[in-house]
Amino acid sequence: MQTSAFVPVAAVTRGGPADNPTVESLHLGAVVALPPDGSVAYSAGDPEVPVFARSSLKPLFAVGMLRAGLEVDERQLAIACASHNGGAEQLAVVRGLLARYGLTEADLRNTPGTPLGRAERAAFARAGLPEDSLHQNCSGKHAAMLATAVANGWNPADYLEHDGPVAALVRDSVERLTGATIDPATVTRDGCGAEVYPLPLISLAHAYARLTAAEPGTPEHAVAEAMAAHPDLIAGEGREATAVMRTIPGSIAKDGAEGFFALGLPGGAAVAVKIADGAMRAAVPAMIPALRALGVPEEQLAALPTRPVLGWGQHVGAVVGLDA
Repeated sequence: MQTSAFVPVAAVTRGGPADNPTVESLHLGAVVALPPDGSVAYSAGDPEVPVFARSSLKPLFAVGMLRAGLEVDERQLAIACASHNGGAEQLAVVRGLLARYGLTEADLRNTPGTPLGRAERAAFARAGLPEDSLHQNCSGKHAAMLATAVANGWNPADYLEHDGPVAALVRDSVERLTGATIDPATVTRDGCGAEVYPLPLISLAHAYARLTAAEPGTPEHAVAEAMAAHPDLIAGEGREATAVMRTIPGSIAKDGAEGFFALGLPGGAAVAVKIADGAMRAAVPAMIPALRALGVPEEQLAALPTRPVLGWGQHVGAVVGLDA
């Protein structure tokens, strides 16, 4: 374990004077920012540290599926990249993608779950519904993987199998976009059942840069366009990825479990962050010094989402990024 790769990247404050708040907690992590030329504009910790991008691999999977012949509309492509809240609109897009290829919810093999969004989960609980694969946040990716199998005449029931063609093509897509090689010994399963593997943080940033720098007519450009056009489908209300894309027009943002976050900026700049303790509350604040180094306007940085620190229902502190 490369624990020495991580340094303090965010602080949680509680009380104290406004110009010198009291630090209650620190989050360690690693951050890297790349301008369009691919050099390193900013880093904290080791940019080469291998990390699990988790659900942030979805856009990279989607590129491979488009290359393999998947045909979807822009909203369906966005939902293939999503970790959705489980809202009615999002679920309708997943159902539409399945129906387009003669599939149903029963074909989904992702781990059954409840909606990720707070309001959506509360409504689900009030309705007394059982966990299912459609409402689980990765159903769009799984619908696209199933559809890719059907489009190529492969057995859709095998779409999650390690030696199957769908898993192989998305691994190939990840390697192409990151420029990294997946070590077979490290391949494991994400919570939803799809494969996941550790990759260098800087390689994941390069992948997101390739998406936003891609030429029109390429699968990479199609994925970036779909994500940027439909931030509401990628996550949902109350989620950082949606809020970041609304704040920085033309950007693509994707969260991954256990404190990973990737952001591609228009023109091919990118940032990737991994919070060592897995706390998502620190991910966006930790990126702010990196985004400043890339020239993102201060008014946009000030508008980025942060999770409040409350005491007695009042704002008493903040989660703030630390400069390297």
